[in-house]
Amino acid sequence: MNLLVLAVIVYPLILIGVSIWRSRSVKSHADFMVAGRSVPVALLVGTLVCTWIGSGSLFGGAGLAYRSGIAELWFSSGGWIGLIVAYFLAHRVRGIAEYTVPDLLEKRYNSAARLLGTLAIILAYVTIAAYQFRGGGWILSIATDGAITPMVGMLITAATIVVFTALAGMVSIVTVDVFNGIVITFGVLLALPYIVFANGGIGAVAAGLPDGHLTALGGHNLLWVFGVAAPTFLLILGESGMYQKFFSAKDAKSARRAVIGMLVGIVVIETAIALLGVVGASVYPDLAAQTNDLIGRAASETIILFMAKNSLPMIGGAILLASAVAIVLSTGNTFLLVPSTNVSRDIYERFVNPQASEQAKLNVQRAFIVLFGALGLVVLTFFDSVLAMALYAYSLVGASLTPALLAAFLWKRVTPQGGVACIAGGLGSILAIKVLSEIGVDFTLTISGTAFDFASSDYIVVPGVLLSMSLMVIVSLMTPASPEAKWKPFFEAGPS
Repeated sequence: MNLLVLAVIVYPLILIGVSIWRSRSVKSHADFMVAGRSVPVALLVGTLVCTWIGSGSLFGGAGLAYRSGIAELWFSSGGWIGLIVAYFLAHRVRGIAEYTVPDLLEKRYNSAARLLGTLAIILAYVTIAAYQFRGGGWILSIATDGAITPMVGMLITAATIVVFTALAGMVSIVTVDVFNGIVITFGVLLALPYIVFANGGIGAVAAGLPDGHLTALGGHNLLWVFGVAAPTFLLILGESGMYQKFFSAKDAKSARRAVIGMLVGIVVIETAIALLGVVGASVYPDLAAQTNDLIGRAASETIILFMAKNSLPMIGGAILLASAVAIVLSTGNTFLLVPSTNVSRDIYERFVNPQASEQAKLNVQRAFIVLFGALGLVVLTFFDSVLAMALYAYSLVGASLTPALLAAFLWKRVTPQGGVACIAGGLGSILAIKVLSEIGVDFTLTISGTAFDFASSDYIVVPGVLLSMSLMVIVSLMTPASPEAKWKPFFEAGPS
């Protein structure tokens, strides 16, 4: 068994061991959901960064960079801009001291907003968790030269993520994400300069790139930029895992400081991943027209794994593959924890059994972690690429939750009816367009001579956001303003 195989098998076993150890500290449902609200800044930064850097970056983002060049950074920059906005909200979120995003939605709007928000989170987050399973299957298959098939690898990854998450919830996630963050950062920052200088340096690599790979738009137009940047911008501002981790912070000041660390971390790592994809286009240009025989997908989506095996010394390749494993596992954990938290707290505890014991709530949450893991495997059959899955899930959250959440903190005039209309409109429009396009309805419009398919994952966010925000504004202005007691907590900073 070579070092590459050891890296992708032993590392997850170590993380599960840590999770078993940390599970002993889970004494209540609150411990499982928000780690007892005691997470310091360093741990919070690590887990926030690791949650955001997932298979969407590792496969979708790197593949897009291979095909489009540095213009891929528009895909990432939406999240960076969103974090700047989040900095001004983090202390307010922690000050409210709830447990979930649907908690916030009911507090600011009503119980219908809670239910609709929960549904949107479940649909989007199970999809995001699912493509972590697919990414893990690819990693195992490529590392073992096909000895583990993509399907078997996917099942192994799903089982590992489910077991890890179910053992200790947020307590284990924030603990191991410090190690994951170090491995991810070290892996990509070590690989990038080595591959560049092993292939003649910056000048030689640049000379081998296709035309347009070093231009800001990469041959695309501004609507394309909006189409790939808007989903990440809207997702991060509606990202329930981020809010849940703000609730885990030991105080409001820690939550705000963690946003700064998160911003620095994801800018560095996502830029390095994108540049690795760009370098791959120069060093391995023939992959552009190839399909990876092991996984049956475009070879460009696995460019990072390809370079880990073929462009680095054994130890460097092992570290980069371990970082890929860390990316998949850390993101998958959070995106199973969040929707299961929503079911146990926002449905079971809120509507089914308000007097439930701590153990009963924990049992419900753990059961739904398993159920959502299984559902994620089913969801995988509806999408061909990681990038398409990522953009669809991001758009679902961005069109339904993000406008309602931002309005809760920024617009005193938004009403419960307006918030519900916003979430329902965004959720309904994304689902309706997806379903109708599957049965043959054409959503293509020609703008300035260019055809845009607004049912595609690249652009589906545009009609969704336009409808949800229009409904929110119109309905809010047509209904009575909320009393001060309803909106005031959202405009006050929490204690430091």
